[in-house]
Amino acid sequence: MSDPSQEEDDDLAINEDEVVRVIELDDGEKDFHDSDENEDDDDNEMDTDEAAAAAPTQDDSVLTFSGHRDSSVICVRIHPVNPEIVVTGGQDDRAFVWSSRDGSVILECTGHTDTVNSVGFSHDGALVATADMKGLIKVWRVDTGAEVWSFEADEVEWIQWHQAAPVLLAGTRDGQVWMWKIPSGDLKTFVGYGPGASCGKFLPDGKHACVGYEDGTLKIWDLKSNQAVCSVSGHDGHKDSVFCLDHNNSGSLILSGSGDMTAKVTNVATGKVVSTLTCQQSTEEDSVESVAFSKTHDYAVTGTLGGSLEIWDLPSKSVRHKCDHPHGIVKIVWSPKGSSFYTSCLDGNIRQFDSRNGQLLNTWQGHSAEILDFDVSSDESILVTASDDSSSKVFSLAAQTT
Repeated sequence: MSDPSQEEDDDLAINEDEVVRVIELDDGEKDFHDSDENEDDDDNEMDTDEAAAAAPTQDDSVLTFSGHRDSSVICVRIHPVNPEIVVTGGQDDRAFVWSSRDGSVILECTGHTDTVNSVGFSHDGALVATADMKGLIKVWRVDTGAEVWSFEADEVEWIQWHQAAPVLLAGTRDGQVWMWKIPSGDLKTFVGYGPGASCGKFLPDGKHACVGYEDGTLKIWDLKSNQAVCSVSGHDGHKDSVFCLDHNNSGSLILSGSGDMTAKVTNVATGKVVSTLTCQQSTEEDSVESVAFSKTHDYAVTGTLGGSLEIWDLPSKSVRHKCDHPHGIVKIVWSPKGSSFYTSCLDGNIRQFDSRNGQLLNTWQGHSAEILDFDVSSDESILVTASDDSSSKVFSLAAQTT
């Protein structure tokens, strides 16, 4: 696809060897979740015979947002500056910006005609973007609620804001990656080659982005030249779709997780895979659903659809600790402040672990269905979830174990 922009703005350039400890959380039978969101809206009601999460015995949340009514809440993000502002998107074709303090709606992001599957705030929180599965992307001013920009792409898989500029990146099912300056709409494209762009992230230098594709390829794009500075595929690459990505603090390393049950560590400067971490597989349908680099140690964490969570020591490429979950792991988020990390599980619970010893520090309950997404505020005061039970819940982290 050609780039419709006539001018380029420089501002746009912007083998498991050893297990030390195994922690069993539940001996119950594992259940698996079909993450394909292309279901008809009439299928919103969850089949209770197949649901991984049962009715919770307690609700540890401090607030429940139910604005999406009888539809799954697909995605959630917390404002980067003010944790009292949250955005959620749902299967009801709607997105809401709302208050985590009292649940009141600040802004309803209207105009979508399909599931809103990706949302996010700009680096300063001035703008909020919402994207749906048909490919419509909209950007709104948070303070006034005014829509300032929109674009129609093809089946958007994900969107992400640049960490220091009003620049938005998006990947689509047809493999295109788009980048816009907002609100001017100045555009650059990173041309696809067929397989979908399944996940992507800006790198910390602000000048490159890493994108994972459905055929297992990993590409690092130069944002100024529109060229791929390296591409990892074939013998060294993943043998199945890349589902998740993370980078270390400096951006020198990329960690990617795949349906081939491996997580690969790639050196950004050389484009070489320096480690292949083979994760524990529970069933033929298993996959690596989330990966995360430690903020404080040479550790990485991988979580699978089969419920296997492994804390890896990167220098030795060995498993330090195993912290298996009773059902599939959806997402891992590292603590903004320390050595712990959080996980969401298809049993509807949030958990916090200490990466140094694998100890389970906290468990938060409250959902009656799978947690599909969650986010942790930048000051680590709250955690907000998005669930298949049609709700988004706010959990206080103030009294957590450190």
